[in-house]
Amino acid sequence: MGKHGKKSAKGSLGMKIDSVLLAPGLGAFFYDDQSAISKGALQDGECYVGKPLTPGFKAIRIPAATLSIGLVLENGFIAWGDMMSVQYAGAAGRDPVFDPKGHSNWIRRYLVPLLKGLSVNSFTSNADALCQRTFYDLPMHKGMQYGLTQALLRATAYIQKRPMAGIICAEYGLPVVIKPVPIFGQSGDERYRNVDKAILKKIPILPHGLINSKEKFGEAGETFIDYVRWVVQRVQSVGGSDYKPILHFDLYGMAGKAFDLSVAIIADYLFKVERAAAPLQLRIESPADFGSVKEQIAGLAQLRQQLHNRGSRLKIVADEWCNTLSDIQMFISGKAADLIQIKMPDLGGIQNSISAVNCCREAGVGAYLGGSCAETDISARVAVHVAIATQADMQLAKPGMGLDEGIMTVTNEQNRLLAELSARKEKNID
Repeated sequence: MGKHGKKSAKGSLGMKIDSVLLAPGLGAFFYDDQSAISKGALQDGECYVGKPLTPGFKAIRIPAATLSIGLVLENGFIAWGDMMSVQYAGAAGRDPVFDPKGHSNWIRRYLVPLLKGLSVNSFTSNADALCQRTFYDLPMHKGMQYGLTQALLRATAYIQKRPMAGIICAEYGLPVVIKPVPIFGQSGDERYRNVDKAILKKIPILPHGLINSKEKFGEAGETFIDYVRWVVQRVQSVGGSDYKPILHFDLYGMAGKAFDLSVAIIADYLFKVERAAAPLQLRIESPADFGSVKEQIAGLAQLRQQLHNRGSRLKIVADEWCNTLSDIQMFISGKAADLIQIKMPDLGGIQNSISAVNCCREAGVGAYLGGSCAETDISARVAVHVAIATQADMQLAKPGMGLDEGIMTVTNEQNRLLAELSARKEKNID
């Protein structure tokens, strides 16, 4: 509770929610039908040609739609959070695509009555209590939990006069570490031009690459290897001798598709990719999709062992089928990854992302605090506070696919937060 103590006046630690506001909005990118794209849907400009395959999609690509929830406190302050899906909603066990119109009616009927009169003194207890509730035996949509808990954290931070990172540290018993978390910039489909942008801005980790089709990967992966070599060349020619970023590519399971899920052949191929990436450190996210949580854990664990047997130092990053805190704990136990992407909207309440980072750190597994290009400025800024409070190993530059806006949002929020934490430490304010 800090040095201020509990007070009874409005504006104090006993503040309650008076009412709730809802506002429709836009995410920074699109929601895409991953199944249709991976099966060869042709791209026409920003559109995809063909019929969607994933339930909830009216087209293969639709604008990312969000819903802002505003918790109006007794003194009139409004704490906002944003609800949304990830770009590839409904894929690999994820919740279906978020529907703001339909969910706003649900919120007014079921959630608003629970929020009115609720004290926002404690973030974690409120987040757990609300997110664990079921309604007619159905849980709240994960995207809805995500936005609601952003707003709850902002409200608690406001009344306790602390940054959101400070609330997380206090409630989870974490030390306040004034240290930046490396930022990962994703190129999107502008995988050449945006690499140059990332290099010029000296981003610690790049480029993601969005290798999600046979066209980008190649029949036997030759197109991707050529791209890796090009990235290395650009880093060396544009970045200068003192710039040595980590190379992190997301394959969306394409190596598994190309090599019929043969772990040995995938390992041989990734070993070639590692040599192409030298002298830079290499991370490969989602090299294969083995079809379920259990099979993904077993397949990635075998792949890591095969790479180890070949003397590889490549790091495998888990994403697909790793959607919940329970999934993450199983991936850790199964030794299925060197790093795990904690895709925040998929985990629901941000308290689950906090716990996931803590689980990874305790197990010696890298914690990649991720999310989606389809998020918003508000959700991205909250994620920075989670990253700093938990000292994740890396964080995604989000939202958007233009690189510039995501890097700006996350970098500036991180630098402002570190400056505030430093000032509070100098003045001995908890």
